[in-house]
Amino acid sequence: MRHKEVINIKNGMRLGNVCDLEIDTATARVSALIIYGKLRWFGLLGREDDIIIHWDDIKVIGDDTILVNYTAPVRTKGPPRGIGALFGYK
Repeated sequence: MRHKEVINIKNGMRLGNVCDLEIDTATARVSALIIYGKLRWFGLLGREDDIIIHWDDIKVIGDDTILVNYTAPVRTKGPPRGIGALFGYK
């Protein structure tokens, strides 16, 4: 299942490739797929948030691709960081 391409069926957008699996050790079942976030500025500025797709959101697992029904979580803006925080910018 690793390295398969993941496509969102809501908008046809490519989310990335499966990088990791989350396994429920109590039931020995896969509970989620994890797609690592994209690098920001060649990785010097870190990376975007990982995409976690729960097993219930997976619709089809094919030979090369996985089709999912994924809704991105709403992100809230945190407190200012970096040099802007020193000068009170928001």
